Amino acid sequence: MSEPRRSARNLVRRWWPVVLAVPLGAAGGAGYAAVAHPSYTANSYVIVVPQNPGESATAVNFAQAYGRLAGQPQVLAVAAAETGHSRTQLEALVHGTTSPDAPMIEITGTGGRPQEAVETADAVARSLVSFANASSRETGVRLVPLAPAAEPDKPTTPSAQLDVAVGGAAGLLIGALVMMTRRRGGAEPEAAAVPPAPVTPRPRTEEDPARDDAPSAAAKTPAADTLAARIEQVGKAAKTERTERTEKPAGPEKTTKSAAGSGR
Repeated sequence: MSEPRRSARNLVRRWWPVVLAVPLGAAGGAGYAAVAHPSYTANSYVIVVPQNPGESATAVNFAQAYGRLAGQPQVLAVAAAETGHSRTQLEALVHGTTSPDAPMIEITGTGGRPQEAVETADAVARSLVSFANASSRETGVRLVPLAPAAEPDKPTTPSAQLDVAVGGAAGLLIGALVMMTRRRGGAEPEAAAVPPAPVTPRPRTEEDPARDDAPSAAAKTPAADTLAARIEQVGKAAKTERTERTEKPAGPEKTTKSAAGSGR
């Protein structure tokens, strides 16, 4: 087998959870995008106009306040009767957005069909204008429709590209978790291994004088044999010397004394 093919097989064997999970996740995202119900979004715009020139800051402040009221019951009650939705349903389909430096309110409507989204956004925008202009004398500002909602040409959700990307990312995460779990499972037996207990030597008794751990004659080292041989040789030499001294005849001095005694 060639080296590149062997390396590829090793990589696949090691990273198979990721290799398997990423395509499955992407396929799941594509399947969701194919079967999910589409949702369309349309935007209608309303502008706040001050009655007295030079009060643009006041108009911005009122735009932010009315933008929060776009999803309140007092505004949605009229729009619900116009669109045929209940007020609770309309609260989930509509919300208002404002700008911190412009006196404009964006009304976003959602629906299962493009025309439904347009009708929802325009109905709430008209209801907000009527509600705000009823007290324009006290507030000093008026709300004017700026641009009606345009019919969307494609659904906001689901998005095939986004769902496939999210599914692939989820598969990558799951595959990485599986690999981490497998590595921990393979390392746990080594970490949990218990070292062998030390062996304590058995005490020597009278019944068992010869212990297994006692050194035997066969275990003597060559140095010990050599030392014993030298001691034995020295002992033999000393014994021979004493024997020779005992058997040696008397010296000249004793002979002279004996001769002198005989002359007397």
